[in-house]
Amino acid sequence: MIVAVLFFAAGLVGTFLPVLPGAPLIWLGMLAYGLIAGFEKLSAGFFIGQALAVALVYFIDYAANVWGVRKYGGSRAAIWGSLAGLLAGLLLLGPVGIVFGPFAGAVAGDLVAQKPLSAAVRSGVGTIIGMIGALAFKLAVEAGMIIWFFVAV
Repeated sequence: MIVAVLFFAAGLVGTFLPVLPGAPLIWLGMLAYGLIAGFEKLSAGFFIGQALAVALVYFIDYAANVWGVRKYGGSRAAIWGSLAGLLAGLLLLGPVGIVFGPFAGAVAGDLVAQKPLSAAVRSGVGTIIGMIGALAFKLAVEAGMIIWFFVAV
């Protein structure tokens, strides 16, 4: 149980720090518990449901990014730029790129769409606002994952 709780704590910290993959760490904590405890109380359906919750957390990240760009007046090019920036930022800058990549991508996308620099920067700020807004939703899903685990065991 201690191992699982340590994974849960690291996962929750990872929600705020992009260095750690939050929801996957929580899921791994459950898997570690299952391996240690012999999977007596945790079914395959439980792990599939938890994996779907992890996927929901990643969907929230992408959806919030798109929402932020659109809410702050970004073009379709800014949306695609922010998504490309997320991937490129992660690959090129590691965890720091998760924040700066979408911002730079949204700005670049709007500049390619020939929007003024001020509008392009506003779209970039929208990605950051979207990420901040996603935190509450991600925390709710992760808390649900952890509560489900404790109810199951």
